[in-house]
Amino acid sequence: MKIGIITLALQDNYGGILQTFALQKVLQDMGHDVTVIDRSRYLHWTRFKKSRVYTRRFLKKLFIDRRTIVRPDKKNNDEVEILRANTYPFLLKYLNRIEVKRDFSDIRPGDFDAFVVGSDQVWRPRYFSKPHIAHAFLAFAKGWNVKRISYAASFGTDEWLYDSRQTRRCGNLLKQFDAVSVREKSAVKLCKKHFGVTARHLLDPTMLLAAADYVKLFEAAGTPPSDGNLMCYILDSNPDKEHIISHISSTFGLKPFSANSKFDHPELPMEQRVQPPVENWLRAFHDARFVITDSFHACVFSILFQKPFIVYGNKSRGLTRFHSLLSTFGLESRLVTDSTQATQAINEPIDWERVYTIKHEWQEKSMQFLKDNLQHP
Repeated sequence: MKIGIITLALQDNYGGILQTFALQKVLQDMGHDVTVIDRSRYLHWTRFKKSRVYTRRFLKKLFIDRRTIVRPDKKNNDEVEILRANTYPFLLKYLNRIEVKRDFSDIRPGDFDAFVVGSDQVWRPRYFSKPHIAHAFLAFAKGWNVKRISYAASFGTDEWLYDSRQTRRCGNLLKQFDAVSVREKSAVKLCKKHFGVTARHLLDPTMLLAAADYVKLFEAAGTPPSDGNLMCYILDSNPDKEHIISHISSTFGLKPFSANSKFDHPELPMEQRVQPPVENWLRAFHDARFVITDSFHACVFSILFQKPFIVYGNKSRGLTRFHSLLSTFGLESRLVTDSTQATQAINEPIDWERVYTIKHEWQEKSMQFLKDNLQHP
């Protein structure tokens, strides 16, 4: 069966890239012909955002740091090309992907036998691109004779972020799906309440693979060892998180190292925002003796690599994802919202045998969902 994967635009988010890689691999291993449908090349900033960011950079270059890059060099196509210089090679090497316009008008009836929507926060309007959110429910394929599946699709939050028109339209589209699964427990309730659709709660695609599958990736790239053993993958830094890092470092005698750049800080010079390669991020989990993060997928990979971890919850990015994941594995105590909660969590051991027993059960359920709903005609 020829399957097209619909997910968020692939740029520099490690979790987003690897969940796509995992879903593609699982489907390919089932014998399907899989293509990732990527809209990344067409995601450009609005004039207002460009003006605001470039003004900030200009002022910084003028008064603080002359090395600041105000705009991308003209020899590069756009800013995205600079920022994904290290991550794009992974997409080229491991993903069978095509790039399409934001309205998916490049895709024609007959191009695919089935579409799989997911995973990640593909149903969060501001992440998918709010005016086009209906395409995350296959609006572009309305009336086509294709299978329609969602696999572990996520709203990213337990708040309802759709307006009445979007709710009505997306709900009608989702009712045409052959099978619906979501990544969070709360999403099951949201689908029922707002769309009138029954959904199943399943694992994030990255958890359908084993740690050994990811080790192969950084071994094949010849990735050097990490520069430390306390992995710090922090998306939104603040003094309280720095305090936890310092505390863990001194308590266990570990050397902190950062596993990411300042990608989400457009006011910084471009060279500080270029992400390290995907393989470096994976190697970081392998080398770490402890992980401190505020990222959902860093929690996932800490579990996969059996590394003790602390996750600092970020309400603005959505906590429901963390609650759902951690409660599934009995790891709720790993989630903290301030440094005063961290001490107990740091010293609490993790029963990895129990965690992996649960993981195996959920893997079987999740894989069976895909097998049952993507049978060859």
